[in-house]
Amino acid sequence: MTVPSLHDVYLLTGSNQGDRREQLSQAITALERDAGMVVRASGLYETEAWGLEGLPAHLNQALLLQTTLAPLPLLDVIQEIEQRLGRVRQERWGVRAIDIDIIYFDDLVLDLPQLVIPHPLMQERNFVLAPLNEIAPGLVHPVRHKTTSELLQQSSDKLLVWPYTPATDS
Repeated sequence: MTVPSLHDVYLLTGSNQGDRREQLSQAITALERDAGMVVRASGLYETEAWGLEGLPAHLNQALLLQTTLAPLPLLDVIQEIEQRLGRVRQERWGVRAIDIDIIYFDDLVLDLPQLVIPHPLMQERNFVLAPLNEIAPGLVHPVRHKTTSELLQQSSDKLLVWPYTPATDS
């Protein structure tokens, strides 16, 4: 009998609608129930909306998930979790109750119509890099061959990202 191998998957969760902290908490609970074990989690980060102006700020968190699932089955589970937690895909970069993105899957490089790993825009987004840097500063991007810390230092993203405090909650 072969034992399935564990994969290290870095995820970014985000919410800018409803009770954002509760959405992120529910996402972790659902991921642990349906996909694997969250073994590391960053603090929460408040971030300006990326892509569209005038939207509420996001709350973001980076997670390290250990899973036996392959990339596409994991994507299916993630999309099911998003739907259960109230995600409605109406407009790109619009308001959302929950968003769960696969940033890295081991050191895999994958380019499929439904899934690109590493996440193709991660190096351009401080709201990904700041929380990821908290839990994996030395993690090396398998294509760009730079650490998370280096990517964050070199990012041209001008949007603000700051540690979340409940006093800033709306």
